[in-house]
Amino acid sequence: MPSVRGAHATGVVRLGIGDDAAVLAPRVGSEWVLSCDQFVEGVHFRAESYPADSVGYKSLVRATSDLAAMGATPQFFLLTLALPAKRTGKWLDAVLRGMGRAARQLGMQLAGGDTTRSQKVSMSITVLGDRNPASAVTRAGARLGDAVCVSGRLGCAAWGLRLMERHTGARRAGTSRLLQPHLYPKIRIELGAWLARNRVASAMMDISDGLSTDLARLCRASGVGARLWTGRIPCVKIPDAAERLLRGRRPDPLRLALHGGEDYELVFTVPRRNLKRLRGAPGFGEIAAIGEIERGDGITIVGADGRERRLEPGGWDPFS
Repeated sequence: MPSVRGAHATGVVRLGIGDDAAVLAPRVGSEWVLSCDQFVEGVHFRAESYPADSVGYKSLVRATSDLAAMGATPQFFLLTLALPAKRTGKWLDAVLRGMGRAARQLGMQLAGGDTTRSQKVSMSITVLGDRNPASAVTRAGARLGDAVCVSGRLGCAAWGLRLMERHTGARRAGTSRLLQPHLYPKIRIELGAWLARNRVASAMMDISDGLSTDLARLCRASGVGARLWTGRIPCVKIPDAAERLLRGRRPDPLRLALHGGEDYELVFTVPRRNLKRLRGAPGFGEIAAIGEIERGDGITIVGADGRERRLEPGGWDPFS
């Protein structure tokens, strides 16, 4: 297994890398939360054009975002890595440096995994976190009248992807800041844990596939519908030079926010009685209440002109 320098080992790891399997000893009074995620060349990234360190960084961050959505604290991860021989050496070293940086930021430790040869790069990451069973949050807890809230500004990652697809090499140098949300996303570990620990959120999930798609999943799991107001949705800010960057094809910020995906922000519901308590949340200034839970199914969106329409899921679908 290649080396990834992350957080130092703790007493929870009884046996780590070097044997046939890792041995973990769960803490008393907590429960493990597990998730897994794939990061595949040609589907999620292009090895020829993406910075190698961002491939490693993003692969771990996007997998760990699921733990944030469950209110869990990240602890460990397992890495299965398949790659062609030409991707060993300097490219792989850079990937592992990026992954190690993410591990240190998230306080995670690599507990084991496997490496093999493949025609294309493929990474499968299993992440483990822990949380207090008494403060668990799922997708299924939203109730009538709850406020629908999101963290961060949505559509930034999708905007960065547009720039990545149209600008390479020297032409990309002037857009590096705009590419950060796509290449090096930040996730809301502290916010997710706070919302769960303080029992402020009734339901929660991360926005990995786009707000329209992920909120629809939350509503379906909770057996409710939702109503959103476009004027309340914090959308990506498109620079005035966007027409030049994209040769006159300026994207719609609202469309990017609704359907773009890969923001890895949180969408969560809050009972009205808990809204004042939300002011104590980490990053409260970046939280917006964009709608409310209502009867029915699906999502209704209300435009600036007051017109209503049904919002169909339009985010990432790997089979579309």
